[in-house]
Amino acid sequence: MAKRTRFIEEPARSTPVKAETQVLVIGGGSAGVSAAVAAARQGADVILVERLGYLGGLATGGMIILLLTLDDGRGRQVVGGLCQEVTERLDRREAAVFPAQSEWGSPDESLVRRDQTWGLVWGHGPHRVRYSVAYDPEELKFVLNGMVEDAGLRMLMHAHACEAVVDGDRITGVTFQAKSGRFAILADVVIDASGDGDVFTSAGAAYEKEKVLPWLWFSMGGVKNSEQAVRDGGWFFHTIGKDKVLLPWGATERITRKIDATDPDDLTYAELECRKRVMAEVDRLRGEAPGFEHAYLCHIADQLGITESRRLVGEYMLSREEMDHPCDDVIAVTGHWTKYESLYYIPYRSLLPKEISNLLVAGRCISVDHRVHHATKEIPACMATGQAAGVAAALAVGNRVAPKTVDVQELQRRLETQGVILRV
Repeated sequence: MAKRTRFIEEPARSTPVKAETQVLVIGGGSAGVSAAVAAARQGADVILVERLGYLGGLATGGMIILLLTLDDGRGRQVVGGLCQEVTERLDRREAAVFPAQSEWGSPDESLVRRDQTWGLVWGHGPHRVRYSVAYDPEELKFVLNGMVEDAGLRMLMHAHACEAVVDGDRITGVTFQAKSGRFAILADVVIDASGDGDVFTSAGAAYEKEKVLPWLWFSMGGVKNSEQAVRDGGWFFHTIGKDKVLLPWGATERITRKIDATDPDDLTYAELECRKRVMAEVDRLRGEAPGFEHAYLCHIADQLGITESRRLVGEYMLSREEMDHPCDDVIAVTGHWTKYESLYYIPYRSLLPKEISNLLVAGRCISVDHRVHHATKEIPACMATGQAAGVAAALAVGNRVAPKTVDVQELQRRLETQGVILRV
């Protein structure tokens, strides 16, 4: 017998409007920062709201510190724009590792083995060198902070998005909860880069949802002769820092069941269980793995490695059958981190909910099927869809039109002038 849900009645209240803006971006992960920076650089008034105290999301606090991948597996770059800019900024700070352009696509086994030790090559062989990037997460936080500040947009941290305020087919604003209380921000265009589709769900847009096995990535230092330890095997990679290794997805035992990453009960269970497994693996490595005898735990990810939860069912759902098929309204292209010579041309329609006229979606919750999601959830692809959403939002407010009626050819032209690659 199903448990009966009890309810309480809350009194009506007036919610203060904290701010008004042209473009409101929810979520300060890789997609949200890209959207906000792109919109602001196009001249729009932008507010970026993040629930935590740092930018980058899983790309920083989740310690998923690999950009997989910026190429197509053939040696050709397919993700440029802001993702390339971030890579260059990290490189200038000596905080990134990636193969030289002359090596991309090479089948040279020694180069492939070198890159495998950094976590830059995945999937089934025969392998080739990929244009993927390992980086330092604290440096990425600093780089993203600088990009946001340089763009001149307004940023608000430590505020949780609650609900979209809907009037007909438009979102007029979003309510938030902070320690100071509840408030609203009004906007002409809203971009949902929350990762879990929090805004489009509350606005009534259609979606699909998957349960996942989460992980906690972590790093260890003080590994004696880390070069040899990595070469000898084990599920860990080199990472930025002397005698330091990264232990990613798969480094620990998986938890006993999949979770709904929007359910706080499931998330609580996963946080506790994943941390137990991390500590068990730390103890095992110290006791069994050569070189780890005096190793120490550097950092456990602040956020669970959630790969999927809600996905928009939008104006168009990109399917696996459309691999390598160009489309007229392409706004981003991505390769596949575990497959070679696989390309997805992401259509603008995959960023657009059917039900809401002034809402755009960016990042891992765009409208693609479950199999395509394995490619589009990655950080480079999320940055690419974020950049496209930001430029589209700026075009919409600049021309006083809904995002659905933005001139897609003008959107593509602007993206290409920013180094975005749309034609491969």
